Amino acid sequence: MAIQLYFCFMRTEDISPKSTIFFLRVTKQYLPHVARLCLISTFLEDGIRMWFQWNEQRDYIEATWSCGYFLAACFVLLNLLGQLGGCVLILSRNFVQYACFALFGILSLQTIAYSILWDLKFLMRNLALGGGLLLLLAESRGEGKSMFAGVPSMGEHSPKQYMQLGGRVLLVLMFMTLLHFDPSFISILQNLVGTALIVLVAIGFKTKLAALTLVLWLFAVNVYFNAFWMVPAYKPMHDFLKYDFFQTMSVIGGLLLIVALGPGGVSMDEKKKLW
Repeated sequence: MAIQLYFCFMRTEDISPKSTIFFLRVTKQYLPHVARLCLISTFLEDGIRMWFQWNEQRDYIEATWSCGYFLAACFVLLNLLGQLGGCVLILSRNFVQYACFALFGILSLQTIAYSILWDLKFLMRNLALGGGLLLLLAESRGEGKSMFAGVPSMGEHSPKQYMQLGGRVLLVLMFMTLLHFDPSFISILQNLVGTALIVLVAIGFKTKLAALTLVLWLFAVNVYFNAFWMVPAYKPMHDFLKYDFFQTMSVIGGLLLIVALGPGGVSMDEKKKLW
């Protein structure tokens, strides 16, 4: 089966880049905007939820950490303002780097406050969110100025390119949580194809095509398994599915940034240009 998949991939190797280039040409104007909106969607949803569930969130933090009413309220307020403020800055393209650092801080704070640090699945998803923020931070950074304007520096990589590498590697952690280890044919096939795609994204080979394929796959899985709109709002499962849905949308946003901007200098796709 592996050999058949390999030859199938080789036959489509010349066709697939053309379709990817056509997609990028058609969506060039608005794809980065859609990517940013998807990426910050989980922070936007969580900030709004902090507003509407203020008492529940404050009571949970107060009961879990025994920190008192005032500190619990400050925690909820910090999450609300930090996330909504960061999202507004990112969407308006103002102080994007500061907004990314603020969202990094909120993400780290929530990882500790909600005991995500000890839950491997949720920890990997939070790290994947961090990868998306890293890509957004890389996008906002201009290339470092060279000593000789217009002359590329061979063999050197800017911090932006290492951010893109780190973002790619962290993003694929989301897909590790979607792998199912059971003996059914569909599950095995899904695991093989998914693993191949995430490896391609991580090493930066056929990156845009692999990332676009993962976007389509992840979006379909997200709509099917996390359909929170099908569950009444008063049921706890509604909030769990909603949380998973928007977290997944943020990872999709990170992948769309890869599709729009490429894998960066630390990738096999970039090295191929030098061969």
